[in-house]
Amino acid sequence: MDADDRSLLEDLLAGEHRALARVISKIENRAPGYRDLVSELYAHTGNADVIGITGSPGAGKSTLVDKLAETYRDRGETVGVIAIDPSSPFTGGAVLGDRIRMASTVGDMDVFVRSMSARGTLGGLSTATADAVKAMDAFGKDKIIIETVGAGQNEIDIVRTADTVAVLVPPGSGDDIQTLKAGILEIGDVFVVNKADRDGADRTVQELRDMVQLGDESGFDGGGGHHSQEIIDAHDDWDGESADADETDEGWTPPIVETVAIHGTGVDAFIDELAAHRHYLVDSGEHAEQVRTRYAEEIRTLLREDVHTMLEDELAAAGGIDDLAEAVRQGETDPYSIATDVLEPVEACLENLETDTRE
Repeated sequence: MDADDRSLLEDLLAGEHRALARVISKIENRAPGYRDLVSELYAHTGNADVIGITGSPGAGKSTLVDKLAETYRDRGETVGVIAIDPSSPFTGGAVLGDRIRMASTVGDMDVFVRSMSARGTLGGLSTATADAVKAMDAFGKDKIIIETVGAGQNEIDIVRTADTVAVLVPPGSGDDIQTLKAGILEIGDVFVVNKADRDGADRTVQELRDMVQLGDESGFDGGGGHHSQEIIDAHDDWDGESADADETDEGWTPPIVETVAIHGTGVDAFIDELAAHRHYLVDSGEHAEQVRTRYAEEIRTLLREDVHTMLEDELAAAGGIDDLAEAVRQGETDPYSIATDVLEPVEACLENLETDTRE
């Protein structure tokens, strides 16, 4: 790490918001040296509670996140918000930019809001988002809230980053409730019927209850498996008993909360359910395997990115993808032969590495 990045890291750890913004920009842009920065962040992470907020467009996610942040601040906790926005087809950047809808906390330096581009990534999350969470965690934010695009079933990607996932459902969703069976139900630790003052809210709550009950009866764990990196030590020290062993033995049943976010109604109850899920994670000791799974996925993602870059370089050295495609069109070769030729030096390097390791 060069001197400038070292100084930037020190400023972030010292609590300078300008440094946090610069680090996240460096991460998002994949600027030179960002990997060394992120590597250094790991030693300072594990203290934040990471909350994912997802749901269909129009469910009121941004308004609820605004009220969540405001309430957490009233309780004396610092907040970081990562708002995953649709990507601009021209720049690749976040279309909505800074979230003007999050008006309640404007000017409060202890609420740091960052919009990030989905960049076409499954579920609206990218590796950069996970790294940005680490930056906010290392900075010292107590709560980190990730608000997703709301692109439907693919939102399951959020579980790789969040400890607790809240799924927002607008009242009178009808068919939308049915689509939850296809995937969203499986990631929800807490369900929120927002805009609960509208017609159809009671029916939506009942439909969600029926679905959660069906999930319990089928032996499906409707959530509860998204566990915090912060509480690894609690698992290691856990003696297999908790204050409410019966409850933890039975697993977590996702509660359903009614809110009217624009008025702040139900937000305290929502926060209480988020806290209850966190206590469940601590007491049950289930999080360690989930944390290992999260790190395993990070490793796989990084390896995929690196191998892809390596192979692109090999393709360029072999004449470029366009020339190779033209050779296939002319009948001079075929894609399988090209793939074999491109992979050959990579496989040779791996074989040499295995030989050196054995020796």
